[in-house]
Amino acid sequence: MVPASSPPFDLGFVVTRRLHGLLSSWPELNTLLAALNTVFVGMQTTYILWTWLVEGRPRATISALFMFTCRGILGYSTQLPLPEEFLGSGADFPVGNVSFFLFFSGHVAGSVIASLDMRRMQRWELAWTFDVLNVLQVIRLLGTRGHYTIDLVVGVGAGILFDSLAGKYQECIRRKSIAAKEAFFS
Repeated sequence: MVPASSPPFDLGFVVTRRLHGLLSSWPELNTLLAALNTVFVGMQTTYILWTWLVEGRPRATISALFMFTCRGILGYSTQLPLPEEFLGSGADFPVGNVSFFLFFSGHVAGSVIASLDMRRMQRWELAWTFDVLNVLQVIRLLGTRGHYTIDLVVGVGAGILFDSLAGKYQECIRRKSIAAKEAFFS
């Protein structure tokens, strides 16, 4: 166990030590990367809402709602300390140097949810683009100490889990609708 007086050990922080040093000494680069990451989060949000509002396919939106509900409950239940070396930016989402829920990464989970939907729709190039941007996002979040490694890994798992649960939820609703129609016309 790591003593309470020490920061937790995080292998991702060790691996990204040089990037953290670079971002610490070059705040403009940190702000630029934060702005690009915020654009990526906007792309995720736009895609997820587009699938529901324009294409009429609510699975990704349902998945995101499940994910953010769970994240809110977990974030409220156990609040992790912000890493001592955290490098915030006014261009970050959430905005600025504010304390936020660390466990798990909603940025990463949202990207996974969007990517899985893209694969279902055979939008392969877009899915791969989102996956590459998500890896870059993970590296940046580790470099800025915006998330612990466990937050990012669980974010991937959460995206997969909540996409699956949204699919099961939709199937359950579909079956109930069919059963109700059959009962009505019987």
